[in-house]
Amino acid sequence: MQQRQLGPFTVSALGLGCMNLSHAYGTPPSADVGEALIHKALDIGVTLFDTAAIYGFGANEKLVGKALKAHRQKITLCSKGGMAGVEFPDGVKRVIDGRPETIRKNCEDSLSRLGTDVIDLYYLHRWDKKVPIEESVGAMSDLVRAGKVRTLGLSEVSASTLRKAHAVHPITALQTEYSLWTRNPEIAVLQACKELGVTFVAFSPVARGFLCAGDLAIDQFAEKDIRRTMPRFGHDTYAANLPLRKAYQAYAAKVGCTPAQLALAWLLQKDSTLIPIPGTQNIAHLEENMQSLDVHLSAQQMQELDALVNQHTVKGARYNAQSTIEVDTEEF
Repeated sequence: MQQRQLGPFTVSALGLGCMNLSHAYGTPPSADVGEALIHKALDIGVTLFDTAAIYGFGANEKLVGKALKAHRQKITLCSKGGMAGVEFPDGVKRVIDGRPETIRKNCEDSLSRLGTDVIDLYYLHRWDKKVPIEESVGAMSDLVRAGKVRTLGLSEVSASTLRKAHAVHPITALQTEYSLWTRNPEIAVLQACKELGVTFVAFSPVARGFLCAGDLAIDQFAEKDIRRTMPRFGHDTYAANLPLRKAYQAYAAKVGCTPAQLALAWLLQKDSTLIPIPGTQNIAHLEENMQSLDVHLSAQQMQELDALVNQHTVKGARYNAQSTIEVDTEEF
């Protein structure tokens, strides 16, 4: 497995995003299936694993912690706080809360669920805009000093917010959605990461299934599939994007790889320092994704892909109005 640098950690060039083993895309697989997939990733050579308090309201951290317990010293473990499930009279709900006392509690809860004494990379999952970023990151820096976490990261923030946070405590990684069809990081964040020495971590690198093979039956998405709330997967918008998807799939066939491999290869070659973290519930797809490291694109192919799928050729917003308010990323 090729390696890349993530702050002080040398990790696999492709990590594993563990979210959809417990969260977001309908009914998750059983814990046994999830654990088997994580172990297969280990066998292939993956050493970077990404989870969060909010994924399955803690279930994902428990799954990841159990699966990796015997391998803890061989891997880099990442989790996130500042957004977690909170018990209300009518059930558990997602709450964004960046207050120092909440961040401390989130971290303690995550450590317990993960069954570890320290988290290698701890992200602020969302910036709570009611709390200055300096206060939230200050609380996170206290966790570093206390030996609870080793390094800090941010998720879905702008270049400006990254700079403010980095002035309080060195930020190791910034995580945001990035793929051929989501180019927002290209506005300013990628450059800011370069200037500050921050590793960029790309989630949803195969565009939540859009940049994959086969048909994507949006009418058959599970009731709680998060794509049901995303404008690009709305009936009319998705219909408008279908010709682009077919053209992209045809281009992958021309290159001689699968569409998912093409999406990952484009990212890997776009920047030799960034780290994609594709997720999957399927071992065959996991193996397929990892084989993208063997796909080599020419400069002309990179340019043609850039021209084929980009912010001008994709129809629809990435998030709905509420989710857009909750993130701090630059928008075209």
